[in-house]
Amino acid sequence: MHSLSPAWIRPLFFLLFSGLLASVSVYLYRRLIRDVTGHTVLRVVGAGLVVGLSLGALMLRVLRPRATFSQSFAVGLALWMGMLLYTVLSLWVLELVKVARARVAKPETPPSPERRLFLSRALAASSVAAGGSLASFGVYRAYSPPSVTEFTVKLPGLPRTLEGYSIVQLSDVHIGPVLRQAFLDDLVERANALKPDLLAVTGDLVDGSVEDLGDIVGRIGRLKARHGTYFVSGNHDWYAGWDEWSQALGAMGLTVLRNRWLTIGDAGGSFDLIGVDDYGSRHVAQGYELSAALAGRDPGRASVVLSHQPGSFDDTVKEKLGLQLSGHTHGGQTFPATGISSLIWGPRSAGYSREGDSQLVVSRGCGFVGPPMRLGSPPELVKVILTAG
Repeated sequence: MHSLSPAWIRPLFFLLFSGLLASVSVYLYRRLIRDVTGHTVLRVVGAGLVVGLSLGALMLRVLRPRATFSQSFAVGLALWMGMLLYTVLSLWVLELVKVARARVAKPETPPSPERRLFLSRALAASSVAAGGSLASFGVYRAYSPPSVTEFTVKLPGLPRTLEGYSIVQLSDVHIGPVLRQAFLDDLVERANALKPDLLAVTGDLVDGSVEDLGDIVGRIGRLKARHGTYFVSGNHDWYAGWDEWSQALGAMGLTVLRNRWLTIGDAGGSFDLIGVDDYGSRHVAQGYELSAALAGRDPGRASVVLSHQPGSFDDTVKEKLGLQLSGHTHGGQTFPATGISSLIWGPRSAGYSREGDSQLVVSRGCGFVGPPMRLGSPPELVKVILTAG
């Protein structure tokens, strides 16, 4: 199994994530349990629940359990992480409102112990209600059928005979401990219903090994398109054992593009489809290498690049390639990460953008990672219609 980062990265992330989770858990205990009850048994039980659920969520997210992990248990722990996030955000907002009101009102005497207890309980109840509502809606959006987002792209050099050529893109499906067979079956059915000329799966298909997930993922071989289904790796596919998965996916009927190109179409009209390994593998042996993928092709021909991460688009622009299809960002997946994603990626966070002669389409993805939630960035299938430039 390949690693895309230095050996010290994961332990450091583990420590940072553990520290953050511990701090948040202590904060929640104080605001939701200690401040609202003096009953010793309730405090002990509440503390035990917070600690136990947080440790379980840490195990699920950071230690990456096997896909045979109980699905209901995995969903429950992942949901707790999301509930944790939105309850804490709600607490912060309500506490800021409380401080602002206190400064404006300027009471002459401090509140009585009874009044303080009432306010603490009101704050706790309001934050749990708000956090639960946001988390519930996020879960609903995450498990909702993906919308179809259609882009019409003028592709330089595309033969007139291929006018209206359709590509359906699936990205960031994340089959693993949480998303399983029913989710993949529905996704395949929806993609096939769009009747594409070509299907492109742009990475992060799996969160688990071939041994654990092979039987489920094999159902992706039911994808049907006139010119076939093509796959490029994402960073999660590398974490899961990309060498093994690349062979398994080929046996499932997908054409795996590892730094190579091929011709789509026939003598009556064609373009070049270029596939590269995940951009994060560019420092790994046999990893991302666009120059190798372009070897031997006519640079004047119409071209579509499949690359998981939009970070590789700079290379696409340098080579003056026509269109790149990517995923990876999830569009931030859920608030407030949606805003952070826009700050980091800019127009490459999701949707269509252009630089020079090259164009980029970034899918928000079909599945999710971490908490089973999407808020502000719903799942999508992308359909690209090519027209002659």
